[in-house]
Amino acid sequence: MAGKEATVYIVDCGRTMGESGEGRTQSNLGWALDYVWDKITSTVATGRKTTLAGVVGLRTDGTENDMADEAEYQHITVFQDLSQILMPQLRKLRNELVVSSTDAGDAISALVVAVQMIAKTCKKLQYARNIVLVTDARAPMDASDLSDITAKINEDNIELLILGVDFNDPEYGVKEQEKEDIKQENEDVFRSLCDDCKNATFGTLVQAIDELGIPRTKNTRPVHSYKGHLTLGNPEEYETALSINVERYPKIMQAKPPTASKFVMRGDMSASQVTQPSSATLSNGNGAGDEGLAAVKNARTYQVEDENAPGGKKEVESDELSKGYEYGRTAVHISESDRNVTTYETTPSLDIIGFVDKSKYERYLEMDRSCLIIASRNDDQASMALSALIHALFELDSYAVARLVAKENSQPRILLLAPNIEPDFECLYDTELPFAEDIRSYKFPPLDRVVTVSGKTLKVHRNLPNDELQYAMSEYVDRMDLSTFGKDDEGNETEYAPMDETYSPMLHRINQVIKHRAIHPNTDPPEPYEILTRYSQPPAELVKQSQRSLDRVIKAADVKRVPPKARGKRFGRKGREEKPLSDLDVGALLASDPKRKTKRIDPKNAIPEFKQVFSSAADIEAIQDACKQLKNITFDWIRHSVGDSGYGKAVEAIRVMREELVDFEEPGIFNDFLKELKGKILKEELSGDRKDMWLQLRRSKVTLIHNKEVDESQFTEDEAKAFMVPK
Repeated sequence: MAGKEATVYIVDCGRTMGESGEGRTQSNLGWALDYVWDKITSTVATGRKTTLAGVVGLRTDGTENDMADEAEYQHITVFQDLSQILMPQLRKLRNELVVSSTDAGDAISALVVAVQMIAKTCKKLQYARNIVLVTDARAPMDASDLSDITAKINEDNIELLILGVDFNDPEYGVKEQEKEDIKQENEDVFRSLCDDCKNATFGTLVQAIDELGIPRTKNTRPVHSYKGHLTLGNPEEYETALSINVERYPKIMQAKPPTASKFVMRGDMSASQVTQPSSATLSNGNGAGDEGLAAVKNARTYQVEDENAPGGKKEVESDELSKGYEYGRTAVHISESDRNVTTYETTPSLDIIGFVDKSKYERYLEMDRSCLIIASRNDDQASMALSALIHALFELDSYAVARLVAKENSQPRILLLAPNIEPDFECLYDTELPFAEDIRSYKFPPLDRVVTVSGKTLKVHRNLPNDELQYAMSEYVDRMDLSTFGKDDEGNETEYAPMDETYSPMLHRINQVIKHRAIHPNTDPPEPYEILTRYSQPPAELVKQSQRSLDRVIKAADVKRVPPKARGKRFGRKGREEKPLSDLDVGALLASDPKRKTKRIDPKNAIPEFKQVFSSAADIEAIQDACKQLKNITFDWIRHSVGDSGYGKAVEAIRVMREELVDFEEPGIFNDFLKELKGKILKEELSGDRKDMWLQLRRSKVTLIHNKEVDESQFTEDEAKAFMVPK
């Protein structure tokens, strides 16, 4: 169970927060809210009712707090009491946290309001208490009672974080030029306050904003997956058998991005009354309240064939059905009374069934995440016994193989147990091993030699790298070494991409976009954080220094560029033709005959001649004429086909015409032809029923040219597919 937490955010909304400092285009308040929104949205995303948050506005136009009658608490507004924040409250705060028109308001008094909010809500309960103050410190403050406030913060164990807009921080390299005297005095007061508190941090907002791009990893409280005995032998029959009380916990857990949910518009509301789905929040999973959305619920019905029922099928209840197992094409029924036949009866256990030498174990056999096994807590005898087993495995360079049944009647699993010894911690790490039927063995030809059909072994072959290529590749790999390319804080060589600095781009990018869209539903998502894309490409400096080695590899391997497939052969475009790799351009030779451009397409050699006409076409009229000829030839093939004997070459001709017209970006010609063909087939104008021809077209996945292939097409992909359904 997650611990309770209460955090109050104090946001300075004074007139000076509307200015932009240090060359920023964003206002100081908008810049500070980037940090506040990130923290609040992270709290909202957890969905925990025990994680409370409150928001207090400092230097606001109005006044609203429990001590509003006193003069020093003016222009302090409690926008959000300590409670669970959901999307409605988030949108309300977005509209309220704006720049005010006043400079009045005491930051120390706002701290007192926040302390009182925490004391009132949390009382003496076990809460992690936090206060975050974000300000530019450009308003007068009364620090006469600062010692009493410090004592109260320490007494309530409140963690205080004060972030200042352009506060000086020599360690981080931030110093504001021409700082006002009042701001410098207030900075000194805040710094003194943080020094006197037991758990307080004073910092500049620049550093806090920069650190937002570093994803925060989540430590989850482990839950044991097995709690029982680790045995070697049968303790029930032999006194010499080993039995140790142990507990098994996951060592690592996979972090998964949040899943999407489906919503529908409520039937009792019009479309104009419905808010955007991207900012909707369900209440209790049933309805969205005033959001106008409701959760999608699934309903399942079962039907059986019944000649007397409307439509030939009738609905039945699920409890009227029996389970069956597919055996070939037959359903084998097993009644509930015989269900125990299919259950493999097991009891919870963790039994060592063998040992394996460490040097003979293959790491590729690991199938699942790692877990750790420790002795039962407060059991000294079990701790001593497990420690003896761990040290025995370590000294013998061996692993243990164990059979695990986590709970009753669950399937057994085979685990590999590896010893781990640290100065203050000992355990067994385990990972799942495959059974025999889980392993698939494949044989591949060797990489260092070629074996001919006659059995002769060749060491020199065109598919084998020569010594020059081997040397060039080895040098290139050495040049691209990342293990020492990075630099630590002291400038020494270190690993370029350490494990604790490489984050899942998918997981953290999705979280970044969700949090941004929750606050700004109508703006485009921001660019990914730099740390998420840092390791997607090799370092530019490393690529530059290894370029000479790469050139040697290219020369030794005789690498040649493969020309891309020509697309978009529209007339007038430059560079549409790729230069052939050889000196002989067959297409140019065929097109060199001027008579070939106007030659009628021969039905006996229609497809090759159609391609030749296209390759030498000089204008759209030649394209239209060639397509018209091939269209009439295709109609004749279908019309005079005996059965389906002519359908194959007709389908091929249609496919070739489609490909050529896609390349020339002329979808209208082909789409008109396909419409005409469908009309003739449905009206039986091609010598009778030719619907089998249309079925072959569908099987060949020939459709109208849609706008994903050619922008000029008036058909979408779905419309193109729907057109192929005969109606």
